[in-house]
Amino acid sequence: MINIVALLVSALVPLVIGAIWYNPKVFGTAWMKVAEMTEEKMQSANMLAIFGVTYVLSFFLAAGLNSVVIHQGHVYSILLGEPGFGDPNSEIGMYFADFMEKFGDNYRTFRHGIIHGVIAGITLALPVLGINALFERKGFKYIAINTGYWIVTFALMGGIICAWK
Repeated sequence: MINIVALLVSALVPLVIGAIWYNPKVFGTAWMKVAEMTEEKMQSANMLAIFGVTYVLSFFLAAGLNSVVIHQGHVYSILLGEPGFGDPNSEIGMYFADFMEKFGDNYRTFRHGIIHGVIAGITLALPVLGINALFERKGFKYIAINTGYWIVTFALMGGIICAWK
């Protein structure tokens, strides 16, 4: 159920979309203003460390999205504790193999992954960022810029993960 290559590739999406989204010609200038970011702060950062840690954290996000966008993994987790599950010749092993042969590719499309990525962005990223922004006394524009980024990012990550069989 887990395709490490798909997770490694999708973990690049936050960096790529971030380079576009937070570019001054897109939302970068507006974000800098609402985030109270200055050019001096931007220049003083260790970008190699930021990009490296971002990639590692993005891999964790991809691993989490994997279970959201690929439904077949749920069957695996439901049956995991059944006696004989690890044995392909057992009753449960044969049931699982038959199930995966019949339904293993259901809903494994880029479009389906995008749908679930958008849902994850709205139901996970928006509340987390919104709550943080409220306590940081940031406004709607700050929430909208950052949540929009995560919705687009989760959508593309979900699409890649779901479609890459």
